[in-house]
Amino acid sequence: MALTIGIVGLPNAGKSTLFNALTRNDVLAANYPFATIEPNVGVVGVPDARLPELAKIYGSERIIPATVSFVDIAGIVKGASQGEGMGNAFLANIREADAICQVTRVFTDEDVTHVDGKVDPANDIDTITTELILADLATVEKALPRIEKEARIKKESQPKAGAFAAAKDALEAGKGVRTAGLDLEELYELHLLTAKPYLYVFNCDQDELANEELKQKMRDIVARVRPSSSTRSSSPSSSRWRRMRPASSSPRWASRSRAWMCWRASATTRSACRAT
Repeated sequence: MALTIGIVGLPNAGKSTLFNALTRNDVLAANYPFATIEPNVGVVGVPDARLPELAKIYGSERIIPATVSFVDIAGIVKGASQGEGMGNAFLANIREADAICQVTRVFTDEDVTHVDGKVDPANDIDTITTELILADLATVEKALPRIEKEARIKKESQPKAGAFAAAKDALEAGKGVRTAGLDLEELYELHLLTAKPYLYVFNCDQDELANEELKQKMRDIVARVRPSSSTRSSSPSSSRWRRMRPASSSPRWASRSRAWMCWRASATTRSACRAT
């Protein structure tokens, strides 16, 4: 079974450039918001030196490696859940992804516009986090009446109803369900975006890649937003959530979040990523 990773981020963060580097594709990566309209999907074989040896042992006619599918969707902006920019309609394309890769811009370049007018990685991550929370809240609010009705008839559905209600409470408080430490097994059928493992990729210039102070700053940002062993840690986006929250609401791998630094690639140079 292929592993699927959804790539998200603000417009002009470098999502399509990363997608091209990972998949050896050549999708449009332009210096204007929403260059990606239709989701791009690329499938990459996972290199494994053991496969040829196993093929010899078992006399296999074909070698089929495991694959990873990458899905590159349109940039998400503040207010996407309320219809800003392209809205969050494309999030449906990554609902069933196994993990989410969030690309965040670190580089400064006057020739590459930023939707907020300034480069602020921490704020950008909070923007995306908030929009994913809002999208998940809409999903839970739609499903909750159904499961509560079912739980009144079937006792075996009561734990799931409780998990749905707990997810609603956490999301309304500005917390992702993984950060809140909820029972992800009971919530699996909803394919919540905030329940997925995260990979944080910071897009920077090559000289910035050698800046240890900058890399530590990015590590600190990820440490602030990723789930901790304490299941009741507060959400980084909770303060802005209160301002944005509408008045009314209408194998699953267990992996810790990872931060990577990526230097920007030219049209002819592939991106290089290093774990921080």
